Amino acid sequence: MTEHPVDSAALPAALLGADLHLELRGRGLRRGLIDALREAVRTGRLTPGAGLPPSRSLAADLGIARSTVSAAYAELVAEGWLTAQQGSGTRVAERAAPRRAEGAPRPAPPAGHRPAYNLLTGSPNLAEFPRRQWLACARRALSSTPHDAFALGDALGRVELRTALAEYLARARGVHADPSRIVVCSGFHHGLMLVARVLRARQVRAVAVESYGLDVYREQLTGAGLRTPALDLDGHGARIGELAGLGAVGAVLLTPAHQFPTGVALHPERRAAAVDWARATGGLVLEDDYDGEFRYDRQPVGALQGLDPERVVYFGTASKSLAPGLRLAWMVLPGDLVPEIVAAKGGAWTGCRVRWIS
Repeated sequence: MTEHPVDSAALPAALLGADLHLELRGRGLRRGLIDALREAVRTGRLTPGAGLPPSRSLAADLGIARSTVSAAYAELVAEGWLTAQQGSGTRVAERAAPRRAEGAPRPAPPAGHRPAYNLLTGSPNLAEFPRRQWLACARRALSSTPHDAFALGDALGRVELRTALAEYLARARGVHADPSRIVVCSGFHHGLMLVARVLRARQVRAVAVESYGLDVYREQLTGAGLRTPALDLDGHGARIGELAGLGAVGAVLLTPAHQFPTGVALHPERRAAAVDWARATGGLVLEDDYDGEFRYDRQPVGALQGLDPERVVYFGTASKSLAPGLRLAWMVLPGDLVPEIVAAKGGAWTGCRVRWIS
């Protein structure tokens, strides 16, 4: 076939072959295709061993003759960039290692060179994720899920999930939870961000935090414009009696069941004192029950929320019981907080009006 020179300006800026993004530059389709494929291999966009589309498919997607693609493949095979075997198609040659761009991060070491043990705190054994059970439950749910379940839906979360959570939390954690007061969120950070936004809108200026804990939570609260005075800790947990001396504090963030990182549980008298403080001041207790389901050294400790559901915001998560990658968490809210949290989440529908401009 005789090829005619083609000006790259006459071609689209990006041409898509089946899963293959190419930019043909220069004059001549065959030469432009060869240069684009060679550059993709050289820079690592096409990795060693990666399969290329069949010549017929790539030709159809690029709008060029199949013989042009076949000739380009053949030349790159001859140069050692590609390999072609009967039955396995055309692939990037294993010896064609990508060139690392200057300043780019180094690739992760091969799996065989990774540390044998992961000592990162707070992470469950991800190898124990119940894949088989999860798959079976997902199939069962999808087989009976109505089409509207895939729409935007309720800002609180699917009612089926909230109902299941309400039953589970009442049984396992002693939480007083009605599905209408549960808000599903994408992780504890998301929930805390929503609560911080609402507290700031309520003119709260400070949220007390335990003196030992995760800096990221303090940063999230301060990022919302809230001060984070610290409560000292001892062998009985946070020293709740010091709340009165911290000034204008409108809420306190606690880990009552298992303080992080000391591991102590909040003493029963201090649990009651925290609720008494909230009632007397109109404040809120933010209960982070991040791993309340687990206990290895003591009797079960129920959720603080059970002492006063109207003064405690309960946070739960699947990050420890299943996996953090699910990004699944929930809040059980006092009744008067639900509309404000939904609005902060962006779920309040106010309708819209369209005005035509002539």
